Amino acid sequence: MVDRLANSEANTRRISIVENCFGAAGQPLTIPGRVLIGEGVLTKLCRKKPKARQFFLFNDILVYGNIVIQKKKYNKQHIIPLENVTIDSIQDEGDLRNGWLIKTPTKSFAVYAATATEKSEWMNHINKCVSDLLSKSGKTPSNEHAAVWVPDSEATVCMRCQKAKFTPVNRRHHCRKCGFVVCGPCSEKRFLLPSQSSKPVRICDFCYDLLSTGEMTACQSSRSDSYSQSPKASLNDVSDDDDDEDSSD
Repeated sequence: MVDRLANSEANTRRISIVENCFGAAGQPLTIPGRVLIGEGVLTKLCRKKPKARQFFLFNDILVYGNIVIQKKKYNKQHIIPLENVTIDSIQDEGDLRNGWLIKTPTKSFAVYAATATEKSEWMNHINKCVSDLLSKSGKTPSNEHAAVWVPDSEATVCMRCQKAKFTPVNRRHHCRKCGFVVCGPCSEKRFLLPSQSSKPVRICDFCYDLLSTGEMTACQSSRSDSYSQSPKASLNDVSDDDDDEDSSD
């Protein structure tokens, strides 16, 4: 069905509409063979709180952005190549239900659908697109992914030293390797993680020591794989401002 839609007028028109919704700031999305599979609003777990985001699934990329005007205008366009994506289901807990992790070498995060059926459909379609892409390219699934950041609300004290309390003056920071919320003194070092940035990025002392000794895999937080401790934020607290996880902290 995807091959049949690839060069159809209806598909070209749908992709053009998505392009126009992002305006001049968005990247062009129309290329030969690209098909728009589906779209919808998902709740994305950001650094400070869950936020509504518009997602578009194509047969080769996943695109999402902030909602400026529902179904008419979006900004802050993000494009994720599906060849690099792996997804894992998240167990329901409290207000956070019907969720899964979207993991890539550059960035990983959790999203939540409105219903279990919607979650199942999204996950099935994403897995099918990834599988088809890998089958055509002969590549193997990505086994490297960035850590999922622990939301600010889950840490009142530094997750490494367990002593420093966070206040308006003593700010929270995130280790780019394990995703933990840490204090400034516990994350003064930088390390080059090529998949995430061309410049050295902030990491905690624990991860720095392991990375410096070559124990690269040991400091990958188990949270980013299993997400065993579901965030306690409320899904009612959503907004359309910028993604918090893109900050320099």
